[in-house]
Amino acid sequence: MSKKEKTVVLQAEVAVTEMENGMRYVQVLPDDPRVGMVTPFVANGRGQMLSNGTFDFVQRKRVRRKPEFKGKHIALSFGQDGTDRVIFTLPNGQRDELRTLLMEDVLRLTSYLEEQGW
Repeated sequence: MSKKEKTVVLQAEVAVTEMENGMRYVQVLPDDPRVGMVTPFVANGRGQMLSNGTFDFVQRKRVRRKPEFKGKHIALSFGQDGTDRVIFTLPNGQRDELRTLLMEDVLRLTSYLEEQGW
């Protein structure tokens, strides 16, 4: 199944408001606003206002990688952004075991890293 590309062209004004905290608030104000004209979306990306007044936005695709190591409550992944992540997850009902489970899983993780030559 192929994905469809959909382009919506609007006649609109773009308002850019400089906030007190240094952030910019960008609004696209169509000349003829209608409900459902554009599908709402939330995305991280890069928006830029060009010197001729045109505005474009390119969404960054979120890259999710499978963890390098996954234990009972701990996971290790090496991010493409140059950061390594160790995530420990524990259900609320096991809070009283946190210290023990954390130490056990960290030992498993360090053993794995030693096996891999780290």
